[in-house]
Amino acid sequence: MKKVELGRTGQQVSQVSLGCMTMGTSTDEKTSARILDAYLDAGGDFLDTANCYAWWAGSSFSGGESEAVLGRLLRGRRDRVFLATKVSAQPTDLPAARAAQRPSGMDWEAVERTYEGASAAVIERSVEESLRRLGTDHIDLYYVHVDLRREPLEETLSALDGLVRAGKVRHTGWSNIRAWRLEHIHSLSLAHGWAPPAAVQVQHSYLRPAGADTPSIAGGELLDWLVAHPDVSLAAYSALLRGIYDDAAYREATPIWRSYAGPDSESRLAAVSKVASALGATGNQVALAWLLRKQVIPLIGPRTWEHYESIAPAFTLDLSDEHMSLLDNA
Repeated sequence: MKKVELGRTGQQVSQVSLGCMTMGTSTDEKTSARILDAYLDAGGDFLDTANCYAWWAGSSFSGGESEAVLGRLLRGRRDRVFLATKVSAQPTDLPAARAAQRPSGMDWEAVERTYEGASAAVIERSVEESLRRLGTDHIDLYYVHVDLRREPLEETLSALDGLVRAGKVRHTGWSNIRAWRLEHIHSLSLAHGWAPPAAVQVQHSYLRPAGADTPSIAGGELLDWLVAHPDVSLAAYSALLRGIYDDAAYREATPIWRSYAGPDSESRLAAVSKVASALGATGNQVALAWLLRKQVIPLIGPRTWEHYESIAPAFTLDLSDEHMSLLDNA
């Protein structure tokens, strides 16, 4: 698996990151171990989790399950991985958060009102809890999970910098954030000598959103900003949009399609299908390989072993310049 530099930190990481959100909840520990072992054997090393994963997976879960199972699975091999986790999106009122469940899915705006935020006190407490669950003395990349704008940025950035200076965190990042806020964070960090963000994590895939305007999806402004700021890497979650590139019936039924449905996506799906047919690959594999050619760090989040097996061929899928031109110009 190809390695890339994280921002301009000098740190090399595998270009495909393993999203561990479901590990310890909907993905049992045995399956989690099998996926993790296969990913490491393929040359992967960039693991992504969060302190809130995955409280919504069932009434017996409260968050921290993914970190805890990773802590057990990484015993004796912590030095083989680059470990990312997050702070600020753990609900303070789990009953209220669970009450936001709707037949059509979770009302995440209602859930967000229960998030604990990114105050200095929350950051300093949460990092210790994450370190304990993960069974490590440091976190390689520590994200602010959701930009809630409740606390002064100076307080949050100073607290994150304190963790870096103490050696508890190596690098910092932000997730689900707009470009103008990221620019402000970047500028403040440089002005005060605080640890600058090395990565931003947002939803990004080959399909382009159809008019969706949300900080959780990479829009043109953020993508332009990242071109001008190569010291910040783009880590793309939902890189396969939950697998919608291969199954039309599933695509129409899944809520994530609502943000992408339209003529532009239909044209790009046709291009994916054409390239996939030429290469004997799947649409999901082509979409992931396209991101790799774009120097994005895509996250994959396989819930089952079969899901992992279906994605893994994309790690080495070679898209020619002709294939890229077809995909780029669809």
